[in-house]
Amino acid sequence: MSTFGRLLSSIKGPEDIKNMTFRQLDDLCAEIRRELIGTVSHNGGHLASNLGVVELSVALHKVFCSPHDQIVWDVGHQCYTHKLLTGRYQEFSSLRQENGLSGFCRPEESEHDSFVSGHSSTSISAAFGLAKAKELMGDDSYTIAVIGDGALTGGLAYEAINNAGRSKSKLIVILNDNKMSISRNVGSIARHLAGIRSKPAYFRLKSRVEKAILKLPKAGVKIENGIIKMKAGLKNVLYGNTIFENMGFAYVGPVDGHNLRVLCDVLESSKEIHRPVLLHVCTVKGKGYIFAEENPKAFHGTSGFNIGTGNTEHADYSFSKRFGTSLCTMARTDTRICAITAAMASGVGLNEFAHQYRNRFFDVGIAEQHAITFASGLAKNGLLPVFAVYSTFLQRGYDQIIHDAALQNLKIVLAIDRAGLVGEDGETHQGVFDASFLHTIPNITILAPSSYDELDSMLKDAFYHYKGVVALRYPRGEQGFIPQDYHSQKQSYTFYGDPDAPNLIVTFGRLFSEACLARDILNKNGKAVCILKLNVVKPMDPSVFDKVKNFSSVFFYEEGMQEGGIGQSFGFQLYQVGFKGMFSLHALPDQFIPQSTVASALTHFELDAQAMAASVLQGEKTVE
Repeated sequence: MSTFGRLLSSIKGPEDIKNMTFRQLDDLCAEIRRELIGTVSHNGGHLASNLGVVELSVALHKVFCSPHDQIVWDVGHQCYTHKLLTGRYQEFSSLRQENGLSGFCRPEESEHDSFVSGHSSTSISAAFGLAKAKELMGDDSYTIAVIGDGALTGGLAYEAINNAGRSKSKLIVILNDNKMSISRNVGSIARHLAGIRSKPAYFRLKSRVEKAILKLPKAGVKIENGIIKMKAGLKNVLYGNTIFENMGFAYVGPVDGHNLRVLCDVLESSKEIHRPVLLHVCTVKGKGYIFAEENPKAFHGTSGFNIGTGNTEHADYSFSKRFGTSLCTMARTDTRICAITAAMASGVGLNEFAHQYRNRFFDVGIAEQHAITFASGLAKNGLLPVFAVYSTFLQRGYDQIIHDAALQNLKIVLAIDRAGLVGEDGETHQGVFDASFLHTIPNITILAPSSYDELDSMLKDAFYHYKGVVALRYPRGEQGFIPQDYHSQKQSYTFYGDPDAPNLIVTFGRLFSEACLARDILNKNGKAVCILKLNVVKPMDPSVFDKVKNFSSVFFYEEGMQEGGIGQSFGFQLYQVGFKGMFSLHALPDQFIPQSTVASALTHFELDAQAMAASVLQGEKTVE
């Protein structure tokens, strides 16, 4: 716990800021920023987005009464101040640590977290559902959705706005406009918001109105509907309706998101409008920490860093960077290759591709469904598209993979980053489902490199060797241990170790490194073992089962879900060819995987080298 938060340490819940003066609240905001920077510099996390909403978070809790009034934070990577104001200051040092506070909103963690968060563009739908339920049950409290301009590029947000705009629910949508998601925002919505922000005539008018309102008696601070309508009418003369008004919302803004007094006044006024309201708030991502303000991409989601220099502690190289380098090399000689990202160019290693091949790079915003169907259209007319995406976000495009890509057997490449366990971001970000849901779809090939060199060769094969949809899945971070005497082979599977050993470890992807370490442990104990590495997870080469059935014991390790996973399919096919030995499947249980380091999770779920070696030794005793 920090020692410099005098005001912050006195807050046991949001009611404790109700009677604070604005001067005290300004001091509180400064304390909060110091706490955010100090904690994230140690634990890692989402810094820039949280620094940008400090004043907004304070204003929300001063004006509204959580948890009676419910606040839904889109994605949730800007909820740290909300956590500090809702009784979690004493635990804040445990943020993103194993058994500590989540980096996102979790209802089981606090009654003030009204809805689970982690993926973008869901807040308005959830908030409208909460608001409608209240309306039907006679509850007159407010529901507030806080959504960023990046998340507003997701189609689900507009489905919700379209539906909610017809209602009379007490719903307030706050658009936190900082011109960024992870990468800089793109597309027509970004231009529309920029147009709203850039009308000098409106800002002059708005400033005069706000000054006049602030001079009103205390009762006038709520801003009567007549004044609101007058402002709206003059605004429309200057630049017409916004898209939100055309969809049924009352539009208020743009408002300075770092002016507490104005924020509180406008929030109070929004409560008096008896229909859904969209409040447009302009903030600076990274506000208050110069390195985050100057480079919000780097401090969107960061590992630990040096506060004085801003230097992060992340690894210099990773599978993501290797993917980007390899793709650029291939694109030099094949002009059909193009790359797609859903607002995450830096996260998936596409920055250099975007720079070198601007006309073949497509940032579609936070719109994974569109990205896959768009890629299918590109493929249909002869291009070679690759959609680079985190495993956890690929889930959002499941229907499009089936209907628009695989059904037509179109050649698109899914570069699935963060496949497997991802660590501190927890349940909503673990990449543990992609292998399971993809391997049930016809016309798909799934490749699983274990090293950078294999990533290079498999990416080439994905474009030129395999037909249809090809999924290339690789883990977060650096390459693991690869034995010097192991040589990658262009085969669908590779045996490594003693082919005459009675025990066989079968795995793929990152766990191959753990299997090799387990082999070393077993060899030191005088136990022989062979390893089967699956390079092509689907379709499995039938010839492999004729070889595997000769082993006495087979131990399958999978960094994915056991139910419906690759291991279950492998075991079934193995017994179909007459295997008479022992088959042992080790994978993730039927639960959502909580936050921890990747190493800790591998140990906890017995997928690390020590657990593998112990399982083989125990298996031998069982067979005996």
